[in-house]
Amino acid sequence: MTVGEIVVSGVSKRFQLERNRPSSLKEAIIRMGRRTDADDFWVLRDIDLQIEPGSCVGLIGHNGSGKSTLLRLIAGIHRPTVGTITAEGRLAALLELGSGFHPDLTGRENVYLNGAMLGLGRKEMSSAMDEIIEFSGIGEFIDEPVKIYSSGMYVRLGFAVSVNVSPEILLVDEVIAVGDEEFQKRCMAHIDRLRSEGVTIVLVTHNSQLVRQMCDSAAWLDHGRILEMGDPNRVVPAYLDHVESRGDNTLTTRD
Repeated sequence: MTVGEIVVSGVSKRFQLERNRPSSLKEAIIRMGRRTDADDFWVLRDIDLQIEPGSCVGLIGHNGSGKSTLLRLIAGIHRPTVGTITAEGRLAALLELGSGFHPDLTGRENVYLNGAMLGLGRKEMSSAMDEIIEFSGIGEFIDEPVKIYSSGMYVRLGFAVSVNVSPEILLVDEVIAVGDEEFQKRCMAHIDRLRSEGVTIVLVTHNSQLVRQMCDSAAWLDHGRILEMGDPNRVVPAYLDHVESRGDNTLTTRD
């Protein structure tokens, strides 16, 4: 495989939904050791996806279609029930607020911690620290515990770490939308720069304009399956037509 390449082969993901969950600690203790009833819920089914190095791919679909689960599988947070996923290269992911942050550690300490999780040493993270602080815009709060951070500060610091660790693959969920408009523009500009440098980017978003502007291809997921994949100028309108026919509004409207 080439650095930056992602191959998803025959992947399905099942979660078990427990029926009649205990409503109290006492009930949970009483049931301990007993077999519980659970329903199988297949979040993803038979996903085949090959993402070329240096490309930008947008994952679109209604809420619950499996987009974020697929991103987490690529990131290695979950394992597929069936199939295999291979991602070649250093991978950075921004998947949820405070992902990978320890609430009792300071922002600076969490930067080092996140770097260690990506296989980067303290020296490498120290060299990137000033740029991370500047990009995040959190200033003196870098030495305060992140548990006092606002959601916007979480996002800014998380994104600053993800894009300043020289990733070869960058996974981004919808969390960028939490930041203010100025920060969103900075994020998009930085992602565009990473793309021009050959970083592979997989983006989950409800922003149809963003997918058509930035992505080389789009994959439309529906109930855990890929219905269409290819040119965003073909896939996005097909999805929007589907949304409009159902009276749904999970993706921003066409321009």
